[in-house]
Order: sequence, then C-alpha cells, then structure tokens
Amino acid sequence: MEKDEAIKLNNQLCFSIYSLSREINKLYRPFLEELNLTYTQYLVMLVLWEKESCTMKELGDSLFLDSGTLSPVLKRLTERALTYRKRDPDDERRVLISLTEEGKQLKETAAEIPGRLIKKSGLTEEEFSRTLFDFTNLLQHIQQANTE
Repeated sequence: MEKDEAIKLNNQLCFSIYSLSREINKLYRPFLEELNLTYTQYLVMLVLWEKESCTMKELGDSLFLDSGTLSPVLKRLTERALTYRKRDPDDERRVLISLTEEGKQLKETAAEIPGRLIKKSGLTEEEFSRTLFDFTNLLQHIQQANTE
C-alpha cells in the first residue's frame, strides 16, 4: 500500500472498528430502551446473567472497564433493584456483585435482543456467527500483541 493510501482515514482498522462500535450501539439503543438499560449497563448484566455473582475486578476484566467506569453503572443498577452488593463469605475483603430476583427476571426479556439485533442488521445467523468468530480472533491477536 502506498504511503498516501496507508494514512487515509478509511484505511485505518482502528477507525473502522471505532465507527462500527458506534453504529452497533445505535442499533442496540431501541432494544435497550425497552429494558431501560444503557449499553454499558446491558454489558454488566450480560456478565452477571452468565456468572450470577462476581467481584468488581472480575466484571472489569470481563468488560475491559476500570472501576471508575463501573462504579456509577453498578450504582444505577442497584438503585433500580437489579443488582446488590454483599461481602464474599470466603474473603470478607471482597465485595460480590449479584443479581436480584428482578435482575434475574430481566434476562428473559433480554434473551430476545440478540436475535432481534441480527435480524435488524441484515446479516444471516451464519454471517453473524462468522463475523463474531473473526472479531473474537482479532481481539485475541491484539491482546497478545499488547502483552509482548
């Protein structure tokens, strides 16, 4: 690739992924508004629906977010009675974030979102699965590069 082509905005992987992320957030917005969740709150709930309970560090590691970003998100989820905090009985120094019954019940409605999103995206389920696989693979390679 020529130097002039290499530095064009539309030839940058970072810009393509950044733009895609913003567009995906927009695509999710109407579905998440039905649940009265922000995108970040939805991501937190996805982790908790999988694990039922985890520490702030585990949440942050799963979502690539720091505690400064997670704390206000968790505060809002707790105010909505979707999550609560409790001391880990095995280690009193750790605080576990857990789902309330209402938070667990919200999973049923949220379970429809991925299928609705795929349909709205115009991708087939096969195309979506292949794209997800490719992006997960790319993430693993970039993470590896960042640890070297």
